[in-house]
Amino acid sequence: MIVKVIGGHGGVSPGYRATSYLIDNKILIDAGSVASGIPIVEQAQIDHILISHSHLDHISDLAFLADNCFGMKGKPFMIYTNKEVETNVMSHLLNDAIWPDFTKLPSAKEPTLKFNNFEAGQTITLGEYKVTAVAVNHFAGSLGFIIEKDGASIVFTQDTGPTDEIWKVASGVRNLKGIFSEVSFPNSLMQIAIDSRHHTPSTMKEEIKKMPKDVPIFLGHLKPNFQEQLYQEIGSLNEPRITILGSDNSNFVF
Repeated sequence: MIVKVIGGHGGVSPGYRATSYLIDNKILIDAGSVASGIPIVEQAQIDHILISHSHLDHISDLAFLADNCFGMKGKPFMIYTNKEVETNVMSHLLNDAIWPDFTKLPSAKEPTLKFNNFEAGQTITLGEYKVTAVAVNHFAGSLGFIIEKDGASIVFTQDTGPTDEIWKVASGVRNLKGIFSEVSFPNSLMQIAIDSRHHTPSTMKEEIKKMPKDVPIFLGHLKPNFQEQLYQEIGSLNEPRITILGSDNSNFVF
């Protein structure tokens, strides 16, 4: 699997894109920057979209992706998420007040976007890929995902503070090649991280103890205004298997 980090940050500023990971140009995990981060012809090649939760930095480019690729594909983007996330997106984004309802355009029978129910604990097959959804410790219906192809697996927690279930599930996954997780705030903002259910470097130090051993860890969702400080504090963990996702538009092969 090739994982392209279109955007790996927890905020938006020049040089910093919100969360969007693309697997083999086919499966998109979250839509924070997909429309602004890759060319339209590549956007149209996406088949499936996994949405972890309905916070804006993970869904905003659904609007522009649909607009960019309207009438290009001949089939809808298939979105997989839980009912809470679907309800939030339809109520607050694709509601014909903030943005057109592309689940009915160009027609209800041939829409640009199509939601499919995918609840925590379920596993689905998307072509060559097996995808399992796991609840994590965040808001707005938050899910993590475990994706398997050709016997290799990758864990994506997306946004979460300290959590447990996904590590229990991951401990039974064979041939785990990578773990993508997050560190959003510096240690000095510990209470903010707790209240918003995100990680700091110090909580990530404890979280790593729960993770399967000897698997590379990729930490994203850094807040742009704290990136330099986060680099220093994550570096002080002296954990050789950590890679910090400080640069967007990067690729990793598993």
